[in-house]
Amino acid sequence: MISNIKRKLKVALSNPRLIGVKLLYRLSPLLPDKLYLKLLFPLKVGYKLNLENPQTYNEKLQWIKLYYRKPIMSVMADKYAAKQYIENIIGDEYVVKNYGVWEHFNDIDFSTLPESFVLKTTHDQGGVVVVKDKNELDIKKAKAKLERHLKKGTYHLMKEWPYKNIQSRIIAEELLIDTEKGDLWDYKFYCFNGEPKLMYISHGRQADTTYFDFYDMDFEKQDISRPGFSASETKINKPEQWELMKELSRKLSAGWPHLRVDFYCVEGKLYIGELTFFQGGGMMPFYPEIWDYKLGGYIKLT
Repeated sequence: MISNIKRKLKVALSNPRLIGVKLLYRLSPLLPDKLYLKLLFPLKVGYKLNLENPQTYNEKLQWIKLYYRKPIMSVMADKYAAKQYIENIIGDEYVVKNYGVWEHFNDIDFSTLPESFVLKTTHDQGGVVVVKDKNELDIKKAKAKLERHLKKGTYHLMKEWPYKNIQSRIIAEELLIDTEKGDLWDYKFYCFNGEPKLMYISHGRQADTTYFDFYDMDFEKQDISRPGFSASETKINKPEQWELMKELSRKLSAGWPHLRVDFYCVEGKLYIGELTFFQGGGMMPFYPEIWDYKLGGYIKLT
């Protein structure tokens, strides 16, 4: 434990920006949204936030956080409530099956659940427990993790307004397994006013190295990367469901200045992963930087 603390301290001291970010996270509940974002943004992205005349993708997402707020956005960001929203637009065949929803871990009746499933919190990121065999589940460990996430609030860290009013709950849903790939690939489409313009495939998590491979809407690979994630050398063929993914993305993102629509594809069947308004909290640099401006140009704030 002491060595781990020393390692984290060494990393922090070698990166003054990281110290500033951690300090702001602590102060977040005390600071007004606009001031907080103006302080945090340059530490995370590397340039000053311009809210008066935003030009980049990341800048415009901060503007949307502050000035574009509709109650339905909280429904769409809620991992439980979003299922009904998605079903109403494109049908229930694209919704991951739900087994139950609870406010407290102790309310879960595991005897009613199948042998394999996924537990996740409805209001944040990272509160996930994958259960491949119920008989081997470490109940104590799962409880500690999920109850810790139930107490966490996603809103304060990045001021993502839709998360502010989401009720923290636990859901159990079907465990999706792609036996062909041995990994669950995530297809993420950047959509603007109902039109997908760019996407990336997240894969390799089962091998402990996650790759992001970016493609345009003709499935031509793009030379784009994001911090901490590199492109793979894997030759990826256009998915058979490519056109259907684009069609469903258009339907789900229609009327929104920006929405990221995520898919899983398991043995030829599509499922919606999640709907996201703020990719990386709107504080995720792109390399080369021109893509920050290109994607920003697609967001029409008027």
